[in-house]
Amino acid sequence: MTVDPLAEIVTLLQPAARFSKLVECAGSWRVHRQSTGEPFYCAIIEGQCRVRFEGHQPLILQAGDFVLVPAMRDIVNENIDAPADMPAMVPTQLSEGHFRVGRLDGPADLRMRIGVCSFGSPDAALLVSLLPDVVVVRDEPRLAMLMELLGLETRERRPARELVLERLLEVLLIEALRSGTKTTAAPGLSRGLADERLAAALHAMHARPAQGWTVADLATEAALSRSAFFARFSRIVGLPPMEYLLAWRMALAKKLLRARDMGMEDVAERVGYGSASTFSVAFARHVGVPPARYARADLEAA
Repeated sequence: MTVDPLAEIVTLLQPAARFSKLVECAGSWRVHRQSTGEPFYCAIIEGQCRVRFEGHQPLILQAGDFVLVPAMRDIVNENIDAPADMPAMVPTQLSEGHFRVGRLDGPADLRMRIGVCSFGSPDAALLVSLLPDVVVVRDEPRLAMLMELLGLETRERRPARELVLERLLEVLLIEALRSGTKTTAAPGLSRGLADERLAAALHAMHARPAQGWTVADLATEAALSRSAFFARFSRIVGLPPMEYLLAWRMALAKKLLRARDMGMEDVAERVGYGSASTFSVAFARHVGVPPARYARADLEAA
């Protein structure tokens, strides 16, 4: 069975559009967006600017650049020559979905489209931990086009709007993550999938989560020695291989428990455990509550 790990994770995240807007900037300006933990994305349409993400070196963004932050931390966005002591500004709304920062008259020096979405999955934090902190994509015009479509669909109240937005977001996120491997050095699933050896092991884990995998088995899939595979996987994906496998199995287990159409033994078997009791112990250790209680709590919340 052919399985696409990146598509599986993005689909499980259940992305939903919050808002999308066009922002124009002129003169000296600075905007500070506080950490929300929500996915943030931005496409530079015209001009250039400097952006500083908490915990990362400043970046110069130019026309054609796209940035995705799966869990938004503090962001400072400013013009290249912004004085160090200049206070942050609040964008001025010109019309629906259209804002301006800095000088309000005359031509804009920078035009960018900004979007924020949310992840509906209860496992969003776990799944986001498998993605890079920041993804930067350069010279990929399809991403700006997708953002334009998202902006239009967000403002228009057309039939099946939410479904269309969800699918557009899924395509946008997948396109950004797979394109970002060329320019993003941060570890994550997308970088692992771009590595031919590691991709073989990742595809095997996702295709057969019930298999009793060991590091040696996965190293064989990757055609690497056990030690070389462990070091390479940990460095590029950002998690040791068995820790990644556990996170993925628990995400699948939560999905199956929420669906409530399988018994505990069947769920345990589907995610690689020989008995319901061993699965229950592992699930409780990882999630904090036994699987039966997790399923009951989800049912009561529904």
